Amino acid sequence: MTTAKTLELFSKKEVANHTKREDCWVTIFSRKIYDVTKFLDENRDFDSLLLDYAGTDITDELVNGKLDEKYKALDNDNYLVGYVATADEEQKLLTNKDHKVEVTLEQDFDLATLVVELPPEEKLTIATNYDRDFKKHKFLDLNKPLLPQILKGKFTREFYVDQINRPRHYGQKSAPLFGNAFLEPFSKTAWWVVPTFWLPVVFHFFRVALKNMNNPLALFLFCVGVFVWTLLEYCLHRFLFHFDNYLPENNIAFALHFLLHGFHHYLPMDPYRLVVPPALFIILCAPIYKTVFLLLPYYWACAGFAGGLFGYVYYDMCHYALHHSKLPPFMRRLKQYHLEHHYKNYELGYGITSWFWDKVFGTYLSKDAPASVMKFD
Repeated sequence: MTTAKTLELFSKKEVANHTKREDCWVTIFSRKIYDVTKFLDENRDFDSLLLDYAGTDITDELVNGKLDEKYKALDNDNYLVGYVATADEEQKLLTNKDHKVEVTLEQDFDLATLVVELPPEEKLTIATNYDRDFKKHKFLDLNKPLLPQILKGKFTREFYVDQINRPRHYGQKSAPLFGNAFLEPFSKTAWWVVPTFWLPVVFHFFRVALKNMNNPLALFLFCVGVFVWTLLEYCLHRFLFHFDNYLPENNIAFALHFLLHGFHHYLPMDPYRLVVPPALFIILCAPIYKTVFLLLPYYWACAGFAGGLFGYVYYDMCHYALHHSKLPPFMRRLKQYHLEHHYKNYELGYGITSWFWDKVFGTYLSKDAPASVMKFD
């Protein structure tokens, strides 16, 4: 955290008035105000794209590439002229004749630091400074495809595990994984694909059970299936996805771990690599399906498997919502609990839809739990 110099506060309305080439202001992170008039004057060979955003916030444009790399030079104290007043500051200070104030900004906020207190939710959308992150941590360069770097990287398992579980944020888009125009789309899955693909399968198996057996028993077995899924959810997350400290010391193992779950911990707010792609879930689900239908009478297995599969669909939808939705009050504690697994302690809190099994097996992530130890800085 850095303490900013004393400068004036301005309302958003005032910032919006500075929209001409000879008087051009923009804001970054909706807080810092830059007078870029001199920048435009000194760089007349640049195109005038920046003027299209005059008087507005350009954070998203810098992050998602609408503004070229050359514009990142704008985030410079030489152009800093003031700060956008918060609603409270505007009410208290802008009515005064002299409204200069010492403003403390967390402008060096680093997501790649596990913390005891979960950062405010709005902080979790601040894009990582790719160049600074790579220079500091010497792990992955977010400017380049990630999987080839994992396969070719010269780092130990201990270093990989430490870094992969320290979150970064790419911005509005998804980070390049393969760097291949053909493979890249197959690595992304929108949240709605999961219910669209799997709910018809749930309804099919449950309908078969209802048609061929006692309905109350079928409903009971369906509920048992949901309950069993919650245990599978916990076990898969804890013992398969977080097989961290038992990984073989080689890059192929790191790459498999990265594709299975490491990517999600490295970039937890990526909306297209959060739910499980159907092809991957078929592979994970196949042995469970075989076991259920081997151990139970067929129609019993249909009811139980339908319940378990429904539990999975709810899990993936719940997981997506915990990362990307504003939830009702009764789910906010669960959201905090899961985000603390990412930003505080990845060695606790393996339950997604509930913390029931965490309490059973002693991995409950309590509010006073310590942050995971960071070994490499």
